[in-house]
Amino acid sequence: MSYLAPIHRPSSVRYAIKLCLLDAEQECLVLAKGNRIEIWTQTEEDGLVMLSSKPIYGRISMLAKVRPEGSPTDMLFVGTSRFQYIVLAYNKDTNDLELRQSFQDVQERHMRDSQSRDLCLIDPTGKYVVLELFEGILTCNRIFKPRRTRTGCLEEKFESIRISEINVRATTFLYTETKQPKIAFLYEDGIGGEVRLATYRLVDEKLVWSRFETSRHRENEVGDLDESASHLIPIPKNAGQKRYIVRNAAITKAHLGGVVVIGESKFTYLDDESKAIIEYSLPNPTIFVSWVACDDLRYLLGDMYGNLHIMTISCQDAEVIGMELIHLGKTSKPEVMVDMGGGVFFIGSHEGDSQVVKIDTSLTDLEDLQWSIEILQTMDNIAPVLDFEIMDLGGRNDETQSNEYSTGQARLVTGSGAFENGSLRSVRSGVGLKDLGVLVDDLQDIQDVFALRSTAQSDFDDLLVVSLPTETRVFTFDGQEIEEVDSFRNLQMDCQTLLAMNLPDGMMLQVTEASVAISGPGPSYGAAEWKPPQEKTITSASANDGHILVSASGTVLVSLDVKQGLKEVAAWTLEQGNEIACVHVPSAISGIGFVGFWKSGTVSVLNLSNLEVIFSENLTRKNNASIPRHIVLAQILPEKSSGPTLFVAMEDGVVLTFSVDKSSHSLSGRKSIILGTQHAQLHILPRKGGLSNVLATCEHPSLIYGSEGRINYAAVTVEDATSACSFNSELFPDSVVVATSTNLKISEIDTERRTHVRTLPMGRTVRRIAYSPAERAFGIGCIERQLRKGEEEVISTFTLVEDMSFGQVGQPYVFEDSNGPELIECILRTQLPSSRLGNDAQQELVERFVIGTSFLDEELSQENNVKGRILVFGIDDNRNPFLVSSHNLKSACRRVAMMDGKIVAALTKTVVVFEFNETSEKSGEFTKLATFRSATVPIDLSVSGNIIAVADMMQSVAIVEYVPGKGALPGKLVQVAKDYQAFWATAVTEIGENSWLEADHDGNLIVLDRNIDGPTLEDRKRMQVTSELNLGDQVNVIRRINIEPSPNAMIVPKAFLGTTEGSIYLYSTILPASQDVLMRLQEQMARHVPTVGDLDFKLYRSFKNAERETSEPFRFVDGELIERFLDLDIELQETICQGLGPSVEDVRNMVEELKKSQ
Repeated sequence: MSYLAPIHRPSSVRYAIKLCLLDAEQECLVLAKGNRIEIWTQTEEDGLVMLSSKPIYGRISMLAKVRPEGSPTDMLFVGTSRFQYIVLAYNKDTNDLELRQSFQDVQERHMRDSQSRDLCLIDPTGKYVVLELFEGILTCNRIFKPRRTRTGCLEEKFESIRISEINVRATTFLYTETKQPKIAFLYEDGIGGEVRLATYRLVDEKLVWSRFETSRHRENEVGDLDESASHLIPIPKNAGQKRYIVRNAAITKAHLGGVVVIGESKFTYLDDESKAIIEYSLPNPTIFVSWVACDDLRYLLGDMYGNLHIMTISCQDAEVIGMELIHLGKTSKPEVMVDMGGGVFFIGSHEGDSQVVKIDTSLTDLEDLQWSIEILQTMDNIAPVLDFEIMDLGGRNDETQSNEYSTGQARLVTGSGAFENGSLRSVRSGVGLKDLGVLVDDLQDIQDVFALRSTAQSDFDDLLVVSLPTETRVFTFDGQEIEEVDSFRNLQMDCQTLLAMNLPDGMMLQVTEASVAISGPGPSYGAAEWKPPQEKTITSASANDGHILVSASGTVLVSLDVKQGLKEVAAWTLEQGNEIACVHVPSAISGIGFVGFWKSGTVSVLNLSNLEVIFSENLTRKNNASIPRHIVLAQILPEKSSGPTLFVAMEDGVVLTFSVDKSSHSLSGRKSIILGTQHAQLHILPRKGGLSNVLATCEHPSLIYGSEGRINYAAVTVEDATSACSFNSELFPDSVVVATSTNLKISEIDTERRTHVRTLPMGRTVRRIAYSPAERAFGIGCIERQLRKGEEEVISTFTLVEDMSFGQVGQPYVFEDSNGPELIECILRTQLPSSRLGNDAQQELVERFVIGTSFLDEELSQENNVKGRILVFGIDDNRNPFLVSSHNLKSACRRVAMMDGKIVAALTKTVVVFEFNETSEKSGEFTKLATFRSATVPIDLSVSGNIIAVADMMQSVAIVEYVPGKGALPGKLVQVAKDYQAFWATAVTEIGENSWLEADHDGNLIVLDRNIDGPTLEDRKRMQVTSELNLGDQVNVIRRINIEPSPNAMIVPKAFLGTTEGSIYLYSTILPASQDVLMRLQEQMARHVPTVGDLDFKLYRSFKNAERETSEPFRFVDGELIERFLDLDIELQETICQGLGPSVEDVRNMVEELKKSQ
């Protein structure tokens, strides 16, 4: 049985609309992301803030604004991909969206989908609704004033009207002064025929629906349009505009109130009344994908390259005399654009980040507009996920690890977006740091920050000491007042502070390079002072209430007794070359200190009364003489279950952890995690109950905390942090002060983990990714699009990207071949035998990347009979990829996989097993061992042992077994099982022995098992569907993971899924003991939990494709629904748990465990 839960929700924006949904005086922005409706409002800074995000049981396919007569606010019309339509209104009493009307179209099985995506049009008067769903059909309805007996504003039934225009590219209402709305169709006259424009009246004089007969009802028909015309823009009339149509005039004039046909190379304006036409040829042809009106005469147009243009209608009075197009600048490729007012526009994107931009449209000189675009806000979008790799930052060394991905530093690196919007995205589950405010701006090179209390009577931190390279600055907090002071007690302000802290009895400690000083509460502040020996400076220091451990110039270690007025109780002069790297005096254990050494790479536990070594641990790892740079001891887990933990940040980015015995002070249980390529700074954040968290600031900041008896690492969103400290003030309780390279801000830590996205813009499509742990780099196959002299050129490259900073390493390999442009289809990282022999006279295994390609130029490929290649790449000492060998193919290579050192390639119609022998460093031989003919086109491969699962484009999956050749007999691929249903597969992976997870382009997921115990041969060859569900989003890639379940686990994670809409899901199998309770819990929640629009959960998640449709999901539990249990009120939770068995508290704990397991 299967369990599916979202890790990252859909981020692609395909639909957006502005309307007065919440209030009659305030407009809001509604976005559709997959199955979620998001409501955003504008801030004073012209940015957007999200008010709510609601799931509905359906993938949203349209949004529209409906304003019934007499209604002060707008209603929201929503359509789904299952042809369900709902009208929603905002209820101020419940502060929620409520259903006003719903419809279900039952005719869709007998019709063909429209050429463009589903479309909902509201005529300019707000009286009529037209849906364009199927070819040759308009689905129409009227908007009425709601009555007391009927809350809906539409007629009970939609009217389907047949039209003769089949291949419709665009549809729009025109502006008219009559009660008979005009509608225009941009259509293709036959397949590959001429592109034409036709206009009709939607209703006749008696307001009866038009029959759209071309001879009787068509008012205008215009040809000679741009062959690639794609959009229609209706132009409103001037207020009070009067039209005088002169019959038989020698020259007809075009007036406002017509429509503009948007093409690639020319625009055409049609005055629908005078039939006058005006054309405008574009100086630089381009492909437009979206538009929005700025005002009645200016329109913002976005093209597929991310360019923004403004089109202006030139007029003399009401007469149209021409058009003009000005290029403004670049943004993300727009899917939808919305005018938010005041020159602010929302750019919703599917292939890039959505943005809020400001354009100064008030300028009269249009040439200046190219400098006037300002990006106000960016919303992360990882759609479409073309490929991804799973990487565990903590699992790349030889240290002890309890489980794969157990370090908490696992992340998914995705290839997202397309072309100019292409990027690498790092998606991690972590803890967010919410900024509460900036305390100080324009502070450069902050070295450290310390939170103190000004007096012994203070209950809160009210003093902040900021250490800079040449000075110290002090800020005081009094209620809501924050003030910088020039002096405080006798603190040294003209030098860097290495350490500042409170001591008992109101004393205060400050350590600088020149001295250690204790100041009292006054009136005589000076209490004690110690200075290092001559010609020595203090390089590091640490203290608790009893002792201070000081390193002078890294060669002298001194222990000072605080209670005896900084009496020097012990000193240790080290040998030259073995300087002190770091020191730490813990608060949890008195009388001891920790010291890290440069040369020996050891950490020692010292007795602070005499500086004798109690225990030493060598930190040097295999082939790496790493140096300890920072040490802290913290009680992360409760004392009943564990002692304190020592954290050692190493020079190369590794953090080592040890358990410390309080009695013997020995170190044990060494473990490690990698947080970057440079050492981390460790900051202790105290918690209640005597426990602490540790914040590590580095390339990948992490919060280290205890949970469920183990230490967890969570990514934190403070990438620019250089230092931090806990700050429990009266105004900001339990907060954290974070220092960056430019400012000082105060933040609070989220209480739960969320997914966080880090972006590296590439400016080209990252089509495939493969991770090499040996090279600590990603091999990425990129496709770049360039426009040269109006023609589009495609260039493929193979590049290495460093796994931490995402910076490019080495030089990219550019694919250039005599067969024309080459497209990277797949990449695989593996180890193959090299031509070099090792000490055991065996071929050494070396890191290799295997790439499959296809050629785009059909004429050249037909002429040379080469349509693709398999290439093997190596990485040289300078980390440049180099070609070892390539093999020409008669068809494109769609996928590659490894099987016991052999290359398995999915070609256009066949699956081939190759043996590759590397004859020299830059040459090799491919030998074909076996082939298998697929039903249509192989799409994906999953290999386990000698079993290959072949996902077919139309015929689901076939299980093929490789049988090696014997003697003179060649090897062969034998089909041992198959799923015979029609299933347009997109991805497949093995999730267990004889079990596979498969996805299709309709958004379905199925689990297929081999029936190896079937009574007949036919039964054993026919695969069984053991689970199925409709995800509502096309899965592009599935990656298997291997995780051992904990003893009390309910599910076992098996795979991650990446989708077209930017979602990432975790697929798990449910252990037998939990199957019944989870299925019954899902049944209860689907019955009782309210959802927007009251749509049916079972129908939403039921399997559906062109051949088969079910009424509910089969043996699949929807984790998104289950996890909503935690958000319900206690009364509803009790209702759901009635008859379930477990108590409300048990179910709550169960769901929390399920959520944590992700």
